[in-house]
Amino acid sequence: MDRVRVKICGLSTPSQVAAVASAGADYVGFVFFPKSPRHLEVDTAAALARSVPAGIARVALTVDADNALLDRLLAEVPLEMLQLHGQESPDRVAEIRHRWNLPVMKAVGVADAADLPRIAEYEAVADMILLDAKPPKGADLPGGNGLAFDWRLIAGRGWQRPWMLAGGLTPQTVAEAIRLTGAPAVDVSSGVESAPGVKDVARIAAFVAAARG
Repeated sequence: MDRVRVKICGLSTPSQVAAVASAGADYVGFVFFPKSPRHLEVDTAAALARSVPAGIARVALTVDADNALLDRLLAEVPLEMLQLHGQESPDRVAEIRHRWNLPVMKAVGVADAADLPRIAEYEAVADMILLDAKPPKGADLPGGNGLAFDWRLIAGRGWQRPWMLAGGLTPQTVAEAIRLTGAPAVDVSSGVESAPGVKDVARIAAFVAAARG
């Protein structure tokens, strides 16, 4: 199996970017969703994104963003990928990918086997799929809730597109999650925090090491 790729999402300070770079992560995620404790203003994100070392892909997480927000993001923040984490339809995903000509990763929430057929709908239009735990009913956040789904649901399955596993991963659980699912890439946010939105340098390093171990 190739080296597992790692994304650390929800960065908000230069020291967090430096910690992620030194740990050897492959992707950094910036969140643009006001309800999230990891939300960034566009000008803050632009400066942070410019501080990311070459070779690390910069990803913007948006939730049902309108064209005006995406226009501003793409004009001001240097990015390699858009992550769509809301209720975007396959048509909307295709429209965004075509309009801004940037790779798009679509998050698909998983709670049980009934959620899996939706993956194929998005594989047809997205460059990458993020399989995340479906948020509980009434939750404010579509992700970053520290919840995992039953990884056995996707054990041994293959997908047409590159994909990433998210949802409740921690330095203690990520190796087992990769072993069970065969995930080629993993994404973490709350699992490397000491408080909501506050990344912990030691946990970031431990997570990357465990994912690659």
